[in-house]
Amino acid sequence: MNTVEEIEAAIVKLDPDERARLAEAIPRLIPELDGDARWAEIINDPAPRPALSELGDRLDAAMRENPEQFPEITEAEFDKHS
Repeated sequence: MNTVEEIEAAIVKLDPDERARLAEAIPRLIPELDGDARWAEIINDPAPRPALSELGDRLDAAMRENPEQFPEITEAEFDKHS
């Protein structure tokens, strides 16, 4: 049995309260599972992205030119697709 299998077996044996504590600790123990931290890393990455910057500039210009083509999204719109 390898280490991962031993960890899996130990997790299965935990009582529900201990499993809940473990679930809360997992992002701290395995940071790559923390999606918010990963997005923050991506957003704050200083690497230049000229194609993305150019797209943003084009969208900004289009919105200034004709803001009606970008209607505000409502909660009901989100509900339609979930």
